[in-house]
Formats: sequence, structure tokens, C-alpha cells
Amino acid sequence: MADDQLSEVFDHIQIRGLMSSGFAARGHWVARGAIDHPLKFIAVARGRARLTTDSTGNPLALDTGDVAILNNQAWLELRGGAGDGPPHDIDVTTASYTSLREDDADHAGADVVLGGHVALNSVGRTLLLQALPPVGHVRASPAATHLRDRLDQILEELTGDRVGSAFAIRQHGQLLLLGMLRAYVDQAELPSGWLRALTDDRLRPALSLMHAEPAKPWRLETLASASAMSRTSFATHFRTVAGMPPLTYLNRWRMLLAQRALRDGDDPIGSLASDLGYTSVSAFSSAFKREVGESPLRYRHRLRDEKPAP
Repeated sequence: MADDQLSEVFDHIQIRGLMSSGFAARGHWVARGAIDHPLKFIAVARGRARLTTDSTGNPLALDTGDVAILNNQAWLELRGGAGDGPPHDIDVTTASYTSLREDDADHAGADVVLGGHVALNSVGRTLLLQALPPVGHVRASPAATHLRDRLDQILEELTGDRVGSAFAIRQHGQLLLLGMLRAYVDQAELPSGWLRALTDDRLRPALSLMHAEPAKPWRLETLASASAMSRTSFATHFRTVAGMPPLTYLNRWRMLLAQRALRDGDDPIGSLASDLGYTSVSAFSSAFKREVGESPLRYRHRLRDEKPAP
């Protein structure tokens, strides 16, 4: 998997899918609450629900196995069941897994909703929030049955109260996030951006070259030839898909590598500049400050100061 650019970028932006809440409800119910994470997801493990947020018009119908990805939304409302009387109120900000464990194991006749959020570093927030719409609907289609299976596994761990369940839930949360993004890429037309570029088959050969040797002074002709396109066709397609020219993407990839190296390593700034293809420290520092907003040294010191003690 040497050219798996998506996994490579996920490693750099430290993406994590974290399960955080859940509830089971019978009869007529409504769940409301504020959203306190930039990127949240709601999954229906059993039954059905109707989702409304501050940017949706008509409620979004979620069936068993469906997931909704909420991008920079302020609040949500979920409704389910039916009945003549007023619905049973659930506060999603306080919904915990405790109620799922106390309920009967098979949740017969209940709507079961699981919630979580995507944790990212500052670079990841910029990249992923730009790559997704305000509300993304991932359907549990025949081609995405793995989502329903994953939700079943999470629910089993939540209700089984077995040894190591917390660790298992964390791992399933990661795989659920990957499954959500894979299914969404297959089902929806992504906006221009890095996520769409990384999943574009025509651009994969050129991206493989830039990711493998970021220090090399790549020419547009070379990248176009690798993708079996003319120079003009390649430049046009790349800008349409990625939302930026190829060499701008290369520079941003270098900056992503630089930020991780400054955050996690101790290489001198001069060595890092050389490794990323810059002829001088000043050229690297200028490019870094233009992209990130501060000098490489200040960036490193700030992150080290902010890092919590073990």
C-alpha cells in the first residue's frame, strides 16, 4: 500500500473517530441539544430517526445503518417513533451509554442512536472541514453493509460490559470513521478539495510522485505524463478536483510534512528545509509563514508549550 495517500494524510492530521454518546428510545420521542464539536456524526444502529440541524431544510430521514456527518453545525434535533401524545424528551448533550447498558440487550422495538465526533489537529480541522458539506448523509446501501456491521459491533461492546470494551469501542470508532468517509466518497459528489483529490483515480499517479518525493522540483509536464494526460488537461482536471493548481498542492503537502516534523521531531530548521526541497532556511521560513501564519521556530515552541505534561 505504498501509494495509499489517504492513510498517509490521516496519519499527519491525527484523525480519530471517538464515540461519545447514545440512547435507546421507544414510542414517540425527540432529542435536542447543542453541538460542541466542529465535526460530529450521528448513527442509527436500530430503527429510524429524522434529523434536523441549523442548516437543513426538511428533516433528513435516517434508516438503520445510516450515518449523518455534521460539519460546523450549532444544534441538532432528532425525532422518532409515533404517537398522539407529546414526545418523550431526550437531551442529547447528556445522553450516555449507561442507558444502553441498562436497557434490554436486544433493544426490541427501540430506536437506538449513537453519537460521536471526529478529533483532529489544527491542520486536520482546516482540511477536513473544507472537504465536507454542512450535513453529509451516508446511507447503509448494499455496497456499504460494513457500516451496519460496525454499528452492531459497537452496540454489542456498549451493552455487553465485557473486559476491554472501552479499548474495543475506540478501535471500532476509528474504523467506523474510515467506513463513513469511504462510503460517502462513493455515494456523493465531493466538493473540490484534498479529500476529493486523494480519491481521484486519474490523479493518483501524480499524487504518488509528489507524496513519495516532496523535495523534488516537480514540473507540470512530468506530473501530467505520469497521469497519462496532456499538460493542459492535467492542470485543468487537477484544479477542478483539488481546488488548487498542482504545484500549490505540492507546497501545501510540504507544509503539512513540515508541521508534523516540527510538532513531533527535533530536526534543525535547516535540515528540515533541505529535506523538503528548499534552497535556504529563509525560503522555507517564508513559505511556512505564508501558509501557517507564523515562523517554523515559533510554531514548534508554541506547540511544545501547549503540549500537556505526561
